[in-house]
Amino acid sequence: MSCVLAANTRCALVSTKLLKSLAGTTMKLETCFYSGYKIHPGHGKRLVRSDGKINIYISKKAERSTGMKRNPRDIPWTVLYRRKHKKGLHADDNTTKKRVKRTVQVANRAIGDLSIEAILAKRNQKPEFRQAQREQAVKAAKEAAKAQKSKKEKTKQEKAKAPAAQKPKAAKTVKAQAPRVGGKR
Repeated sequence: MSCVLAANTRCALVSTKLLKSLAGTTMKLETCFYSGYKIHPGHGKRLVRSDGKINIYISKKAERSTGMKRNPRDIPWTVLYRRKHKKGLHADDNTTKKRVKRTVQVANRAIGDLSIEAILAKRNQKPEFRQAQREQAVKAAKEAAKAQKSKKEKTKQEKAKAPAAQKPKAAKTVKAQAPRVGGKR
């Protein structure tokens, strides 16, 4: 009698430990390839196709229907059919969702190394002032390009005036071939 009790208590301890260890874990629910129903662990049947894809079926009925190439959209008990024809819970899918209007908040603060005063000053500039600044920048860029071009031409002319002395070609050292060993054939 005491042995039976000891065995039972040990089992009870093991099961509570197991339950405590599994308390934080979540079960992975699969979905049926054909019907779209949820498949809990320990249920269903996995079928590995020749191309390596895994199909999971909730029942033999779903498996056979796939084999017969029945379209799940035409079979009333499948999730796809119920969605298509707006049956039960699937009827409310489109209507119950409330649209939330998000308001855009304008933040008045410094961006990068520019202070808020500098940003406001730039924003309040007149278009004529901006145009003048743009023209000035274009003029400066053109002058810089002109200076660069003239500098290049100058260096070209200097190179053309002083002909480069031709270097004598270095004689190639020809490596002597190793003597051939062996017969003709």
